[in-house]
Amino acid sequence: TKTLNVDIWNIWHAAFVASLVYAVTNDFAMGMLATVIYTMMILLFGDILGPIINKFYGFPNITFPHGTAAPGFVFALPLNWLFDRIPGLKDWHADPETIQKRFGIFGDSTVMGFLIGLVMGILAGYDVAGIGQLAVKTGAVMVLMPKMVALLMEGLTPISESANSFVQKRFPGRELYIGMDAALSVGHPAVLSSSLILVPITILLAVILPGNTTLPFGDLATIPFLVCLMAAVFGGNIIRTILGGTIYMVTILYITSWVAPFLTKAAQAANFDLQGHSSVTAMAEGGLWTTLLYVGGAKLFGYFALVGIGLIITGLLFYVNRVLPKRAAKQTEA
Repeated sequence: TKTLNVDIWNIWHAAFVASLVYAVTNDFAMGMLATVIYTMMILLFGDILGPIINKFYGFPNITFPHGTAAPGFVFALPLNWLFDRIPGLKDWHADPETIQKRFGIFGDSTVMGFLIGLVMGILAGYDVAGIGQLAVKTGAVMVLMPKMVALLMEGLTPISESANSFVQKRFPGRELYIGMDAALSVGHPAVLSSSLILVPITILLAVILPGNTTLPFGDLATIPFLVCLMAAVFGGNIIRTILGGTIYMVTILYITSWVAPFLTKAAQAANFDLQGHSSVTAMAEGGLWTTLLYVGGAKLFGYFALVGIGLIITGLLFYVNRVLPKRAAKQTEA
């Protein structure tokens, strides 16, 4: 792997999946195996994402081996292929820069945030003062978040450079990405705008989808993390990010509904206070296709599923970090 993951806090993603595997199998060793294989998968995502994050977000030698954000990247790839083949949609350029050029001041990210907050306040039934406050706060977020991320990146640059120097001394010529929290990406105007619009869409989906038993509440704040790498796949196209994010939320709501009994069991085993609720679930991590892969696989096929996933990931790590670089070197020589 090329990814040096210093985002220690987000190791909870692997532990979370392991707890669900344990909840469905009552096999602690299988839960630990799921942790190892899941961590390998996250490092694989980090290796693949490094160049894309550098190109779209402008973060050199930074990647996001982040359990909530990385699955959205994979989910967006076939959707982007599909959108490229839909007449009309394929020609819509809706990145923040194009929108601002086309609509002038109304395309400015701050004004867009203000208008989105205005509409959300009206739909929520706020009074005039509440609508105005929400609109101003939403506009302020669109201004402040990119500036805060820029400050964070200034502080992280020396860490990235030092880590690269450390590795180069011991492993000359080895390329390295520093694994960081995907929070660094949520300040992008395309991510913020799409996420704000997806909040009411997600609530509406929760109400109208047949068979869904999830009512998102606190997890609505994780929507920017769910779609931040989808926006990178879509080149910052806000329309594609909203469409792709809507489809993604449908799958997430159904998976969170399916995983709720297992998550509730794990929470009860940890003596978590459910505050009178009979069942709890989580969109972040609990509703992702990766969770379905590990928990569903372990439930149906046990060790065979996890070992199979591990072998596939090992093969992909070898392909990404050994085969592809050799091919690129041969093409350069030719």
